Amino acid sequence: MIPISDDDLYLEAYDYQLPTERIAQNPVTPRDHSRLLVVNSPDTHEHQRFWQLPDWLNPGDLLVLNDTRVLPARLYGYKPSGAKVEVLLLEERQQGQWLALVKPGKRLKPGAEIYFDSPEARDSRAKFWAQVLSLDEATGGRLLQFHCPAGATVLEMLERYGEVPFPPYVTESQASSSQYQTVYAREAGSAAAPTAGLHFTPELLQRLDEQGVCREFVTLHVGVGTFRPVETSDIRDHVMHQEWVKVPEVTVEAVRRTRSQGGRVIAVGTTAVRSLESAGQGQPPGHLVPFAGKTDLFIYPGYRWQVVDGLITNFHLPKSSLMMMVSALLGRERLLRLYEEAIAQNYRFFSFGDAMLITPEARLR
Repeated sequence: MIPISDDDLYLEAYDYQLPTERIAQNPVTPRDHSRLLVVNSPDTHEHQRFWQLPDWLNPGDLLVLNDTRVLPARLYGYKPSGAKVEVLLLEERQQGQWLALVKPGKRLKPGAEIYFDSPEARDSRAKFWAQVLSLDEATGGRLLQFHCPAGATVLEMLERYGEVPFPPYVTESQASSSQYQTVYAREAGSAAAPTAGLHFTPELLQRLDEQGVCREFVTLHVGVGTFRPVETSDIRDHVMHQEWVKVPEVTVEAVRRTRSQGGRVIAVGTTAVRSLESAGQGQPPGHLVPFAGKTDLFIYPGYRWQVVDGLITNFHLPKSSLMMMVSALLGRERLLRLYEEAIAQNYRFFSFGDAMLITPEARLR
């Protein structure tokens, strides 16, 4: 196990001060013109643009990307009294039943009804509504049973009534919902985008193909597990909420082939990391098996890496589990120094912000 300090295990050690103006409200256009902080050795780093990514990858390297697609998961409805309600769907538990965050939560107890149609449609067969089944202590959310018009599905009704939810710190954006999807998104199911992938354009992917950089996909539907705050002073006491993951056989074979040929496995985003490392649990180092199911894997300093060699990621919220994951790869103190420099250099932070590449040569050993 990589040596760690006592501070690495405590929440306050992952705090930093971010000026509000450094929180990106809109994405860069074109996508690949965002900035890229390349951490290329244990002691050095360089300031680049994302379109220069091919300069840092080798033929035979493997990029693993998360192909999840963000649902139009934010709904606005009302109670029978007419009081307004906001619903953010997190994950489907079973057919027609979804875990959701609701506002105002305290007034929506089990049995409460939420309507999404106009009041005139409330008593018709065409109505779209939900009933609160239970509270969810782990998330503070509600389990909702949805009722759709005959022949319709919840996903179809979301396309009609829902909005793609931007993160709560994006408050003044002019971005379109399509700008909050990766260009390769295909598996609908996320409440938020895997934001490291937002920097790729079709043209950049084509350049990487021509260079001989391989590409495969995993699916992790981003839910509350990725963004839930760490609230325990000792981070080892934090419990991750489960998220659904699929690592297909084709991706497993690509990792094996890359390893056998001396290539490097580069995860695009922390969700791709969680997917690959979940499929490697219980396996010899460097190996993984096809996996489909829930994961609650929490990666923090001291973690023994199974699959991932390098990482492309954005700049994350203070004291978040995502910062802890990146610290496990790079080192907490160095990560905080890089964040400090990125702030001084006017990098843009969080979902619509700039990116960082941690090469395999730079990671902790």
